[in-house]
Amino acid sequence: MSIRISPDANRPSATIEIPLDCPLPDYDLHQLEHPTPRDVDAVLVSQGFRDLVDDARGVLMDLLAHPPFQAHSPENANLDFTHSAPTPLELIQLTGAICPGDDQDPNAKPGTPLPPMAQERVTAIVHEFIKRLQLA
Repeated sequence: MSIRISPDANRPSATIEIPLDCPLPDYDLHQLEHPTPRDVDAVLVSQGFRDLVDDARGVLMDLLAHPPFQAHSPENANLDFTHSAPTPLELIQLTGAICPGDDQDPNAKPGTPLPPMAQERVTAIVHEFIKRLQLA
């Protein structure tokens, strides 16, 4: 599966693209490749695709509230003297981006990209998301 995670250059957010490469019989999505964009429209309005989007939103909301374990993250350190919690992430648009709440990381300077630790959290969330929805 060719997942693409692209941190935005001038905003503390990231764009995530997860193409559907294989059929998803649980969602009644058997044929994903179509000859014309007009044929793809029928897939996008199908009940199976709407069910997939609903499930995806639920899984993402759960992962944002309870991120997967990351061994090297500060919140998992034995002794953490920084007293800093990781910046909460927010789902802005299911087809668009995951970024910190209020579209601004309070620890980031305006016009700066998503911090490296937040990028690592986004990557961990995406991999767990794919595993839970069995997209790979």
